[in-house]
Amino acid sequence: MINSTSNKQVKRVVSLRSKAKARREENMYVVEGLRMCRELKPEDVDALYVTESFAGDGNNRKWMEKFRPETVSDVVMNVMADTQTPQGVLAVVRQKRYTMEDILKPADGRPLAIMVLETIQDPGNLGTVIRAGEGAGITGIVMNHDTADLYNPKVIRSTMGSIFRMPFVYVDDLQEACRMMKNRGVRLFAAHLKGMNNYDQEDYTDNVGFLIGNEANGLTEETTSLADCLVKIPMEGKVESLNAAIAASVLMFETARQRRNRRR
Repeated sequence: MINSTSNKQVKRVVSLRSKAKARREENMYVVEGLRMCRELKPEDVDALYVTESFAGDGNNRKWMEKFRPETVSDVVMNVMADTQTPQGVLAVVRQKRYTMEDILKPADGRPLAIMVLETIQDPGNLGTVIRAGEGAGITGIVMNHDTADLYNPKVIRSTMGSIFRMPFVYVDDLQEACRMMKNRGVRLFAAHLKGMNNYDQEDYTDNVGFLIGNEANGLTEETTSLADCLVKIPMEGKVESLNAAIAASVLMFETARQRRNRRR
């Protein structure tokens, strides 16, 4: 059992949890909690840590047979974990790698539905887009490097497991990625205050991409200029715009609605 918070393994987990640079250098990240850890495949796990009380539960022991967990004290788990009340299980997981070609592959016969995120900086917003995106049938996510680190623990938690299934890519040049999508037949829609039509007046049943901008400043002019269509979400009262993740969710689920109706 690991009892010391000065242990090298403990320091490594803390570094991976708290530093994006460490995650990039090792191509690893930290996953906490029973629900998310139970979705992990053994081949994706570099290390698994559990407390004695967690390992003492019969159901947990049966699940742990697929791994070779390291037991740590409750004090050590509290240091390693990002949450205030850890559930007694934590994993170091290998990062996945996707390319633009992966994003542009036909999705099991479904039309493409891609979220294009420009400088979304709030981890909770990014996690919400990923989770809602899976629920709405989004096929992939494209982001610039100024967007929040997808492997930030807050992002991981807010995805509730969708991180394991949603293809994504960070690109060096978001505008070039947009041009690539357009050349592959993806029609780009930008959520924008200057949109001519309401979002539910457009057709999203073919290959589409949605451009979502920074929480405070929206999309840059350069990225906006690449949109095939600007759409707006009509507001009541004195509200001018929605939170980025909520706006993205409105567009994603409208796409899902249209596609369900088309299949009927």
